[in-house]
Amino acid sequence: MASRTLPRPARGIVRSSVALVSTLALATVLTACGSDDGGGSGADDGGSSGDSGVTTIASGTLTVCSDVPYPPFEDFDESSESGFKGFDIDIVQAIADGLELELAVKDSSFDALQSGQALNANQCDLAASAMTITDERKAALDFSDGYYDSEQSLLVPEGSDITSIEDLDGVKVGVQQGTTGKAYAEENASGADIVSFPSDAEMFQAIKAGQVDALLQDLPVNLDHQKAGGFTVVETYSTDEQYGLAMKKGNTALVEAVNEQLAEMREDGTYDEIYNTYFSTE
Repeated sequence: MASRTLPRPARGIVRSSVALVSTLALATVLTACGSDDGGGSGADDGGSSGDSGVTTIASGTLTVCSDVPYPPFEDFDESSESGFKGFDIDIVQAIADGLELELAVKDSSFDALQSGQALNANQCDLAASAMTITDERKAALDFSDGYYDSEQSLLVPEGSDITSIEDLDGVKVGVQQGTTGKAYAEENASGADIVSFPSDAEMFQAIKAGQVDALLQDLPVNLDHQKAGGFTVVETYSTDEQYGLAMKKGNTALVEAVNEQLAEMREDGTYDEIYNTYFSTE
């Protein structure tokens, strides 16, 4: 997860019913026709996805892992057919629709996603979890084209004396472990007492309880907390980051198929529609 500069645009969503997929054991990598250069699909023992030409861990289903909750990107929603909602969820639903696949969403820890552990264990076909594309992560994962521009931000209680990152010396600052927000705080919040949490849910509870004095993380997430009242974003940080959808290393066929769907979404206005649902300032 990372930070943000509001990006570009989205597509209409018809949610598919979700059948949660159990973790599969590692299997033999499928071999691409006539290729010996690592350009194969990289998916294991899945079923063909019909016209899309990709192979998934469960026949006819695109299984997506996400660290939930992290609104507005992913959150639980018992009223929806999938059981989830959010910007990332709508993006992958549109991709699944375009590939003529059902969508299954599974909650997973962010560490397991950004390290490649969940994908390598065939728990899912791709990870959609507000994950910034970094060189370190690219060593363990393949990424789609960027689908969201990101900024970091600093959230504090209303009335706080903290007005910028320069005021964090000796202050307890909450960050999420394994994120670019944590890395940014470590590099730029001089003298801060950085406290790591497994997810945003624990971070927000900590600042509400006065256990930390500020949160440094993705701007849209902190803006969501600001809307709830009692907190304010006092500073934002442009970090030239982009979110990407992560896939198992070497799963070339799926990466290409996902990129094709993202391009179509931008061309036909679907991306703009989804984006405006969550980030429109009007």
